[in-house]
Amino acid sequence: MKQAKLKSEYIHVLDPLPYTDSALSPVISSDTVGVHYGKHHKGYVDKLNKQLEGTEYSDMSLESLVIETAGKPDLSGIFNNAAQAWNHTFYWHSMREKGGGAPPAKLKEKIEASFDSLDACREELIKAATTQFGSGWAWLVQDRDKIKVMATGNADNPMTSGMKPLLTIDVWEHAYYLDYQNRRADYVKAVLDKLINWEFAAKNLD
Repeated sequence: MKQAKLKSEYIHVLDPLPYTDSALSPVISSDTVGVHYGKHHKGYVDKLNKQLEGTEYSDMSLESLVIETAGKPDLSGIFNNAAQAWNHTFYWHSMREKGGGAPPAKLKEKIEASFDSLDACREELIKAATTQFGSGWAWLVQDRDKIKVMATGNADNPMTSGMKPLLTIDVWEHAYYLDYQNRRADYVKAVLDKLINWEFAAKNLD
């Protein structure tokens, strides 16, 4: 998440999408992208900027904000908006037009060492995404020398548990409801098969 300095304070800005709003169609429609990115994602950034005005946190990077405010009830508002802003930017980059397929060799090797096969990893991601109760995220993460799958609720992020996110799938209803209604599993499978950006995940490896 980029920052722009204004009157000695850092103001977080909405990163541009890495593709056009129709690039993910027909898996994710331009209508969904427009609402998701233009209203929900933008809303988190705008609310965060208002919350940070005049505080000791106004000069922190988005990642630092997420880590610094996690687990602190008195800072839950800042955490929720900072984490959601970070998570959404990461989500957009976790997909690409004509995605899916096989990961780059280095990532594929690590996945197979941790899950036995790419198919087994895919099934774990589907399970994490579809069994997450309510709103949240499914993540592929690096935990030291292991690749793992995990789900988080609401705005929670694996970074606060010392894990490194590699890619994510948003399972908040606003991510898929216009296109899939309550068929979350169909949305998740379509993202994994046709949009997932394995190259992005590989670049995030330590």
